[in-house]
Amino acid sequence: MSNTPGDLPAPSHGHSHTHATATMSRKRLAWALGVTASILFVEIVGAIWSGSLALLADAGHMATDSIGLVVALFAAHLMTRPRTDKWTWGFARLEILAAGLQAGLLIVLCGFIGWEAVGRFMNPTAVEAGPMLLVGVIGLVANVISMSILFGGRGASLNMKAAFLEVSADALGSVAVIVAALVLMWTGWPYADSLASLLIAIMIAARAVAILRQSVDILLEKTPSGLDLNEVRKRICENPAVRQVHDLHVSSIGTGLNILTAHVIVSEECVSSGQTVEVLHDLQEALKSGFDVDLNHVTLQIDSDLHASHEDLAH
Repeated sequence: MSNTPGDLPAPSHGHSHTHATATMSRKRLAWALGVTASILFVEIVGAIWSGSLALLADAGHMATDSIGLVVALFAAHLMTRPRTDKWTWGFARLEILAAGLQAGLLIVLCGFIGWEAVGRFMNPTAVEAGPMLLVGVIGLVANVISMSILFGGRGASLNMKAAFLEVSADALGSVAVIVAALVLMWTGWPYADSLASLLIAIMIAARAVAILRQSVDILLEKTPSGLDLNEVRKRICENPAVRQVHDLHVSSIGTGLNILTAHVIVSEECVSSGQTVEVLHDLQEALKSGFDVDLNHVTLQIDSDLHASHEDLAH
């Protein structure tokens, strides 16, 4: 026995919400992509003009962001497609794949920037501070515009969070470029550009690793962060009819879509008296609230304690 009679409409409501959120996310991502792609061209020209590695690193970050935004935009588009018998969860998990791909691209970029920066520390290269400063300011303004576009949707999904954090890191990268250009103009210190490049790489890497770890956790169906499975088990066992619970699993399909499945053993008296439906309702009501993580899709299989001896799975 699984679910309640009122459980069927829930997926429809959830999909409607996901569809609307993905549509809004798609619009935000499209605008942000337009701004990012435009400034990418400006930074590449500026990097060639000035010879700045920091500016080239920021341009590389912009290029990675553009690719990431394209992937995020494609994922947001597919998430609007309805569920089918073949894809029973729709494409909700694409946002996680997109976020992981963005993080992986950023980590590769960091390795390249770090390698080039170390080389320039050993052999400093002449850099034109004026063009570097000009392009850095233009990049910062563009990044602030992109941040304002994505700000309202940053909590909608991991995909949107990754996109917003990428643009935020771009803004910090532009600040590093501006500071390095000013140091070059005022002091002529030849390592300012390389130091700014390393700072940008470190900043990007730390954020990328965090996003990649979160993506992997979801793809490997780790229990959602902030949820104590022992507390969930305790909540189920508080029902007087419940004898034991096993095969308890909680995982995330995508942002805001957490699923719980469990095998609940009740007394034979509960089954014979026809109280299993009432117990099922009580358990699902008990699991609706009281946790830091919403359990918005609960499936419970209820059997009597006599059936436990016939279980073939190792629990």
